[in-house]
Amino acid sequence: MAIEVAKVILKHVQDASGLEERILAGQFSADDVVAVIGKTEGNGGVNDFTRILADNAFRAALAKHGKRSAEAIRGVPMVWSGGCDGVITPHATVFARNGKQGPTTKQRLVIGTAVSPKILPEDIGRPAMVEKVAEGVRRAMRDAGIDTTADVHYVQTKTPLLTIEAVRDAASRGHSVACEVHDSMGVSNGTTALGIAVALGEVAMPKSEQICKDLSLYSSVASCSSGVELDAAQIVLLGNKAGAGGRYRIGHSVMKDALDIDGIYAAITDAGVALPTRPRAEDLRGRLVNCFIKCEADPRGELRGRRQIMLDDSDVHHHRHSKAAVGGVAAAAIGDPAVFVSVDAMHQGPQGGGPVIAIVDVGE
Repeated sequence: MAIEVAKVILKHVQDASGLEERILAGQFSADDVVAVIGKTEGNGGVNDFTRILADNAFRAALAKHGKRSAEAIRGVPMVWSGGCDGVITPHATVFARNGKQGPTTKQRLVIGTAVSPKILPEDIGRPAMVEKVAEGVRRAMRDAGIDTTADVHYVQTKTPLLTIEAVRDAASRGHSVACEVHDSMGVSNGTTALGIAVALGEVAMPKSEQICKDLSLYSSVASCSSGVELDAAQIVLLGNKAGAGGRYRIGHSVMKDALDIDGIYAAITDAGVALPTRPRAEDLRGRLVNCFIKCEADPRGELRGRRQIMLDDSDVHHHRHSKAAVGGVAAAAIGDPAVFVSVDAMHQGPQGGGPVIAIVDVGE
C-alpha cells in the first residue's frame, strides 16, 4: 500500500491537534497511522519526560478518532527525540498507509516496522545487541517488502538505555554492564547503528573491541535514539519500492561535518528533486516534507581545521551545542526550522558528521 506523510507542529508538549486536523481533513484515518517520528522540547537526556508526554498525547488522539484496540495503538512505533536547541521547532512526522496503487515502473516510499528480541542491560555495547538489532532490521525490510538493501534509505530506531535499576538487574543475574548509566545513551545508539550497518551489508560483524571504539565503521542510513520507556529495539525502516503507489520518495546522503550544507541538498536530490548547482531553500518549492539528520561534536575537537570548545564546555553539554548548530544549518538549507535533528551519532555517519535523510513529494 502507498504511504501518506505529514509534518505537524506541536504547539505545546502534549499537543496532538496537528495530527487530529489531518485526520479530520481526511488526509488519512487514525487507524491507518503506522509510525510517528518527532522532536520534543525537553533536555534530550535520560530524564526527558517530554517524550512520554508527547507519546501519550498522540496515542490518545489515535484512540479518540479510530477503532483500534488500546493494545494495537500501543504497538504503533513512535520515536520521540528530545531537545529542540537553537531554532528547532517541536514537530512530528506522521506516516500512514492508504489504498492508492501506483505504476510498477515508479519507485515510491514504503515503510516497514519491527521490534527486535528483548535487549538485556548486559547486551548494550556488546555484540549480542548488534545481532539482535540486525535481526530486527531484517524483519522490518521484509515488512516493507524491500528485497534489496540499496533501496533502504532510513532506519530510525529507539532502544533501551541503562538505569540504576537495570544495572542492578544485570548484577542480580551475575552479569556486568559495558558502560556507566550516563554514557549508555550514546553507547546504545552506537551499538544499534552497527546492527543496522550489519543488516544492510554496510559493515561486517564487528568485534567486541570495535564497538563504540572504531569510528571508521558506520551506517549512512541509521538514526538511533534511546530512552527509558522500552526494553527492545523499536525499528522503523523506510525505502523505495517499485509499484508502491503514492506521491512520496526518500533519499539519503551524509553530512561530512556540521557545516556540510551540500550533504543536505545531496539527500534531497537523491530523493528525486532536481536542484541547481548552488541550491537555496526557495529552490525546493514546497516539495520537501522533512529532513532527518544525526549529528555530534567531532571527538577530535576541530571543525575544518578550527579549534572547537563544545567538548570542553562545562556549562552547556556538547549535545546541545551540536544540535543547535546543525539545526541552524539545516533550517537555513530547507527554509524551515521544523527539522528533525538528533545527537549521539556514534557509528552513524563519519566522525563529526552524520546521515541526512530526505522525504519529498514528487506528485501523483
